[in-house]
Amino acid sequence: MSPTPDPSKTPIPPTPPATPGAPHHDEERRLRELGYRPVLARRMGGFGNFAISFSVISILSGCMTLYGFGMGAGGPAVMLWGWAGVGLFVLCVGLALAEVTSAYPTSGALYYMADRLGGRRWGWYTGWLNLLGLLGAIAGIDYGAALFTGAFLNLQWGFEPTPEKTMLIFMVILLLHAVLNLFGVRLVSVLNSISVWWHLAGVALIVGTLAIVPDHHQSPSFVFTEFVNDTGWSNPIYVAAIGLLLAQYTFSGYDASAHLSEETSNASVAAAQGIVRSIWVSWIAGFVLLAGLTFAIQDYDATRASETGVPPAQILLDGLGTDGASALLLVVIVAQLFCGNAEVAAASRMVFAFSRDKALPGSALWRKVSDRTRTPVPAVWLSVAVACLLAVPSLYSPTAYGAVTAINVIGITPAYAIPILLRLRAGDRFQPGPWSLGRWSKPIGWTAVTWVACVTVLFCLPQSSPVTVDTMNYASVALAVVLVLATVWWFVARRSYGTPTAAAYSDREQAELAEGIV
Repeated sequence: MSPTPDPSKTPIPPTPPATPGAPHHDEERRLRELGYRPVLARRMGGFGNFAISFSVISILSGCMTLYGFGMGAGGPAVMLWGWAGVGLFVLCVGLALAEVTSAYPTSGALYYMADRLGGRRWGWYTGWLNLLGLLGAIAGIDYGAALFTGAFLNLQWGFEPTPEKTMLIFMVILLLHAVLNLFGVRLVSVLNSISVWWHLAGVALIVGTLAIVPDHHQSPSFVFTEFVNDTGWSNPIYVAAIGLLLAQYTFSGYDASAHLSEETSNASVAAAQGIVRSIWVSWIAGFVLLAGLTFAIQDYDATRASETGVPPAQILLDGLGTDGASALLLVVIVAQLFCGNAEVAAASRMVFAFSRDKALPGSALWRKVSDRTRTPVPAVWLSVAVACLLAVPSLYSPTAYGAVTAINVIGITPAYAIPILLRLRAGDRFQPGPWSLGRWSKPIGWTAVTWVACVTVLFCLPQSSPVTVDTMNYASVALAVVLVLATVWWFVARRSYGTPTAAAYSDREQAELAEGIV
């Protein structure tokens, strides 16, 4: 492997312009120029690439799972207006990240971008933050789906969702997602495409039903101005800031489009577009969903203290009765399953890419790809196994689920800003790909970096008072653990880790590349 050049002196070659009618050919050539032999199957189209990020964001997962948190941390006003404001800033992050993705369409995504623009250490720490964030996301999403499944079974058959039973459901869901991902990226793409329409139709069905069926609805004044503070903190500005986390928690995972770029046709454009589209579509649909749920609240306090353990389930139950609530809850659970499946795909590609550059223990195993499906099978199994281990403490403490969520957001959110910051620092050395922000690149990029810096601080602040073992925000602990682990392993693997400057070609491949065949 060639040593990594000094990023302050070496310009990165721009993505070659797409040849009409042959985007597949050009992307394989570009991947080789970036240093990698194509080994994954490029069977995903532009819609499928958008669909995977949209599925991972999953408003029917994030909004529904965190709705109860939002009810106490600012209430309706902060949930609705916070969603609108946060969505705008996240769109800036997505736009800036999409521009860098267009220049470096690889499965390594964020860490590869950071490595090329800033050097090995930048890539190393970005990779570990991104990886732990992705693995934490699998645990958080699928455990959330297990909680909703328990609530559904409780409504239907009086099932008691104990921690042990919830963990068993969680493990079954993980196994399902592992198996589905072993069949290849084409099935993943089809499921994600279905997921888009399932989410949009599900939002329309939930909101439409809640608008028509219940006899009582909250007033617009309540929905858009009611402020509720049950955090224990007295400062309303602090509480409102904490309340923004409902939206920010949900708006994560759109780097999935970048991680699947080596399996996407015309990825230099399609992956960038997939990131941006997934954010603005989720932004609009999520606002509609939150408004529809809030208008339909019958009893605010009773909803928060729901025996189902899931406040949105109580809203459906109060407004529609047991049968109607069960039916719509099933819609939400299926959406969450789509979300978790997409996240396993994204995380496994990150494991594959990071192992390809020898950054993980046992990299020789985790970078293997199936000859039949051209899927990184060991990486899939490692992703779900680690996610399962991360959620095990939830057996003993409800606080542990919050800690898992913290691992997700505190890892993945800063990782978004690092390539953007390095791109801004690189200035004219950065040569954009075919999807570029042009003169808007710097203002949007600095807005994105500033927002991520602010929200990372918010992630680490205590969310309830008084602060105890059960109410502590473990995000800062999670961040410290990730950085310590990454630092320790750096001294073990730094001699072997590194992104290549060019793929190793045979004489025949070099001749074909020169002739434009490869």
